[in-house]
Amino acid sequence: MKILVIDAQGGGVGRQLITAIKQNIRDAEVTAVGTNSTATAAMLKAGADYAATGENAVIVACRKADVIVGPVGIVIADALLGEITPSMAVAVAQSNAKRILIPFNHCDNIIVGVPELNVGKLIQGALAEILKLG
Repeated sequence: MKILVIDAQGGGVGRQLITAIKQNIRDAEVTAVGTNSTATAAMLKAGADYAATGENAVIVACRKADVIVGPVGIVIADALLGEITPSMAVAVAQSNAKRILIPFNHCDNIIVGVPELNVGKLIQGALAEILKLG
């Protein structure tokens, strides 16, 4: 299974996702794409098999992934403090991959009806959804 993890800012969510994926899905091929080099470095340190940075890397990786995981902002242009470009959001949204979006209520995007959970619980939920696919 080819899993693409996309993250922005400091890459903390992506780092936790990759750690959980690598610990629980041995045959997963994980590609980390950060919107900036700090996010990419954090995810690479967590054990990503491949890593890249920036808009074009997101666009190309979305074409090759079976599963895309990240904060819900990866499908919203200008989200995550402006780090998600319109082209990135379109690439994620139009990918044939299954998308597992983690519902963070920040950066002016509020998801109604979703309980506020800590990051650990959200990562566990995302991992559970990935495991259902494999």
